[in-house]
Amino acid sequence: MLNDDTIQYAIENTQVIVAPQRRIATFGDTVFRFFLVTELMDTVGQVRVRDGRLHAERPQIITPGQIHRMLLEGFGERAEAFADWLRENAPQLAALKYGFQFRKTDVSDNLLHGTVEEVLGRLREDVERSEDPLSAVIHGVDEGWEICLLKFAADMIQESSGGNFGDFKKRGLL
Repeated sequence: MLNDDTIQYAIENTQVIVAPQRRIATFGDTVFRFFLVTELMDTVGQVRVRDGRLHAERPQIITPGQIHRMLLEGFGERAEAFADWLRENAPQLAALKYGFQFRKTDVSDNLLHGTVEEVLGRLREDVERSEDPLSAVIHGVDEGWEICLLKFAADMIQESSGGNFGDFKKRGLL
């Protein structure tokens, strides 16, 4: 189990070296390929590369009516009153819900000899040469590497949300 310091360290030390050229699709699922490079803390000159896929489900519109139903689960009368107020006073309010699935079965784990910089450089060249618009190279930390991947997912949501909202508006869905 990771402690708060390890989680914070992983978040602060996650760096996207090559970002995907595309963002999360508005009207379909998106599958990002990632190469997560981490330095082994107890072995000099070895680097771990995790190669896998991160599945982003199609964003969903959450309307005030849905927020109303979500707020009522497990909450009392005050939540119901707030949900009613939202429905009456903010009918245009909408949010996007993003879902990610991370499947460990999609991840391969390879130990390479060399420095982190050398491995990152080779991967950068490989990804750029492949011209795969959904590939990313991420530099992270070995302990808490899944936190690094979640940080990447959160960043992709943030970068995609404006375009996704725009797409929904163009189609008259918001």
